[in-house]
Amino acid sequence: MQFARIALAGATIFATSAAAAPVKIGIINSLTGPEAPIGEDLSNGIKLAIEDLKKKNIEVQAVWEDDTGKPQIGISAMEKLATRDNVAGVVGAYTSAVTSVAAKTAERYKVPLVNPVASKEEITRQGYKYVFRVSATTNDYAQVLLDMATTFGQPKTMAILNENTDFGVSGGRSAKEYGEKKGLKIVFNEAYSKGSPDYRSTLVNVKNSNPDIVFMVSYVADAILLMRQSREIGLSPTAFLGAGAGFSNAQFAKETAVSHGIFSSTQWTPAVSWPGAKEFAKTYQDKYGKQASYHAATAYTAMWILGQAVVQANGDREKTREVLDSGSWETIDGTVKFADYDGYTNQNKHQMLVEQVQDGKFVTVWPKELQTGKPLWPFPGWK
Repeated sequence: MQFARIALAGATIFATSAAAAPVKIGIINSLTGPEAPIGEDLSNGIKLAIEDLKKKNIEVQAVWEDDTGKPQIGISAMEKLATRDNVAGVVGAYTSAVTSVAAKTAERYKVPLVNPVASKEEITRQGYKYVFRVSATTNDYAQVLLDMATTFGQPKTMAILNENTDFGVSGGRSAKEYGEKKGLKIVFNEAYSKGSPDYRSTLVNVKNSNPDIVFMVSYVADAILLMRQSREIGLSPTAFLGAGAGFSNAQFAKETAVSHGIFSSTQWTPAVSWPGAKEFAKTYQDKYGKQASYHAATAYTAMWILGQAVVQANGDREKTREVLDSGSWETIDGTVKFADYDGYTNQNKHQMLVEQVQDGKFVTVWPKELQTGKPLWPFPGWK
């Protein structure tokens, strides 16, 4: 297909001329459990990458492991892949909680791990040699949202509401630190228990703090419930800012009564000009019947890079690590290079964007040069 030809031409520094022996790569993902809706996006992206690698005569023998969103299962999955399955490398996981422990386990077994999307700051701040992250960090999520908000408006106060998971705590801390640097007064800052059936009492406290903007960090089920209950109690700030994850998911956007006007940080949209991105968006839409999310794009990129690195290293783990450490790739997710900077190790500097849900569809609104539509500012109110 046209997409494969364009993307493959622009996304690699490696050349292959003849079919090589299959490369065994492990995948750790939330295939079931509460995070499965976004886990599905990752799986779809990985499957498309495997198809396109095959067109380059790179045959990936994928070994899938379901972590169910639980760290202990993630540890067991990594141990199995490293020992019993003897994979050359691993793509995964989705959640920050699972990725944190999977990364530690990968380091212990000296198995290259390419993480697509988990954003907890500390994952790449441990000095690990075998852990590489394609995606941005929670600090990047906070910066792009607050830079946008302080450009479109003049907020003075901010409430922060995040789940009490690795991802949520890191995201809330990043928002507080960067918000204060931007001169915002933090009038509410609380972590909630993920998966609760009722957040109304907490949201009433948010409302009583009278914030100009509300910064939220949640996976998809809680993101939907929080917005439904915000509507019930009449919480209506100048803007709702969602730190990626649940707020950037198609399932959230479809909840048009509560998603309209909500901003979300993202790492990829069909508006970007990176090589093969628009073709990827069309292929994904045609195959899966929904718009590709940044989770799908970063997962595609992680598998795309690791598959080539493993082939160049002839399946050797240590040589694969060296290829990842020294390489640079032009991908559907932009230029990817794993670098050491600001306390990070093997961290890609990823371009961030902001989308807004408008009538059930994601519209790219930031940066301005990539806008696919005008932002609704301030919050247009509840439908």
